[in-house]
Amino acid sequence: MLFRKHEILPVRTIGDPVLAEIARPVERVDDSIRELAAEMLLAMRAFDGIGIAAPQVGRSLRLIVFEVPPSDPPEGLTSGEALLLPRMPFVAVNPEIVAAAGELVEREEGCLSVPALYAPVIRPSRVIFRTMTLDGELIECECGGLLGRCIQHELDHLDGKLFTDRLAPNAARAAAGRIARLKRDGARRNYLRTKH
Repeated sequence: MLFRKHEILPVRTIGDPVLAEIARPVERVDDSIRELAAEMLLAMRAFDGIGIAAPQVGRSLRLIVFEVPPSDPPEGLTSGEALLLPRMPFVAVNPEIVAAAGELVEREEGCLSVPALYAPVIRPSRVIFRTMTLDGELIECECGGLLGRCIQHELDHLDGKLFTDRLAPNAARAAAGRIARLKRDGARRNYLRTKH
């Protein structure tokens, strides 16, 4: 059997037009989608991320991959955390958030497409998440904790948003100079963040 050597895909950075597009649905899961998911997983791990969306590697498709670490204590998990955390890494095809629940929680976020910038973002503490797997399984579950936040962050990418679009006015002002520099630096590199 022949195995294709995987190269680490470059990650698109803030300012790249693909990150502002609404991604199109995956029409069918075939070998090219499975290959893309495998390449996304390699890129996510190479850049030390816990999630990545297809637009971040230049493909405007509704596909995300995440590998959220286990939560402690395990007895406080939502049904989605109990279901999905043991299945990491997880590939979600045409994922969606059906509803948000719980209180709003502020937590610092970063992003592979916004290198070295971390800022507080307010999001719902839990979401009802629905997706298909690569095997065609339909999953719908409630997700909280870091998994719930990761899902919300990655689904924003599918709708053309970055976490910087969700910053409170004070945080946005504080980050404005850094964001402008990242866009300038990205333009010089064609918005490609590479790993050697």
